Amino acid sequence: MTNTATSTPELFEPVALGPLTLPHRLVMAPLTRNRATPEGVPTPLMATYYAQRASAALIIAEASTPNPVGQTYPNITAIHSPAQVEGWRLVTDAVRAEGGRMFLQIQHGGRVGHPDTSGLTPVAPSPIALPETIHTPAGRRPSVVPREMTAEDIRTTVADFAAAARNARDAGFEGVEVHSANGHLLHQFLAQGTNRRTDAYGGPVANRIRFVVEVAEAVAAEIGAERVGLRISPRVTVNSLHEGDTEEIYPALVAALAERGLAYLHVTYADPEDPVFRRIRQDWPGTLVANPVLPKDHIPRDGGLAHGERLLAAGADVIALGRPFLANPDLIRRMRTGAPVNQVRDAYLMYVGGAKGYTDYPALPAGV
Repeated sequence: MTNTATSTPELFEPVALGPLTLPHRLVMAPLTRNRATPEGVPTPLMATYYAQRASAALIIAEASTPNPVGQTYPNITAIHSPAQVEGWRLVTDAVRAEGGRMFLQIQHGGRVGHPDTSGLTPVAPSPIALPETIHTPAGRRPSVVPREMTAEDIRTTVADFAAAARNARDAGFEGVEVHSANGHLLHQFLAQGTNRRTDAYGGPVANRIRFVVEVAEAVAAEIGAERVGLRISPRVTVNSLHEGDTEEIYPALVAALAERGLAYLHVTYADPEDPVFRRIRQDWPGTLVANPVLPKDHIPRDGGLAHGERLLAAGADVIALGRPFLANPDLIRRMRTGAPVNQVRDAYLMYVGGAKGYTDYPALPAGV
């Protein structure tokens, strides 16, 4: 089913997304910021950060792990313990008080993890190590060979995602985004380079999409399909991920999920000229969120407005922006008025903890 709009929607027009009516079409993309406690509990500083950005049409909160073995890096958030749920409730309460709405991204790192961080050997579809070093509490370390997931591991992990979604609702989130992108566990199952299995979860595309479909279905059954989004990243090689047959993977995945009634499909690094993106738009019957490719060395003066408009013209319904929201707590106001945007001051500060480079980005003075 194609997007049947007769004209390109405007970025500041309302739009339906699952059970929500968003006031405009610019949402905050999930951004790992490493400001949680070592136990994965969100902090009051995080509540301040997100509340500052509540003018986003929707905040998709940073990746949170559904179980201990899914942890990627130090001080990332999780959503599998009561303390983590309580920490996230402080965040959602703060955002709601400012008029905002939040989904939570649920992410399992798979082979992107380390025993020095989680205390556990990472698990993955196949025992193929990440071919690069990884950040741990003791600094960068060589990656380890993950343990190949058994059939029982797969069943347990599917159940963990569903439980994490239930925890997210208990923590005050409107819904969740299942992370099947950027070289993490679900993406590892999709890709030939990381999935060498010979059972029902490996080999042909129909088998390699099975785990992603099972996770999405289990999460939808737990909290309602209309409160579940799925994030994908066709062609993206982050974390040394090599799909191999991108043109076959995503039409099959979209076909398997098209009639499930999910809130949205979220395409990262979206290129409106990419035939795979165009095929996804053609086949996906629901809301399509697109995350544009912005320059790596700076945020465009318009905050990404023109990039978003090009994706809307290509059929996207909602635009997700990351770094522009990171550096501009009042990004929507700046976009509406044409005011200049803040640049990311120091990329190092994105992941080191503390308020500097996190909650100290200035907003426009009142009346400007």
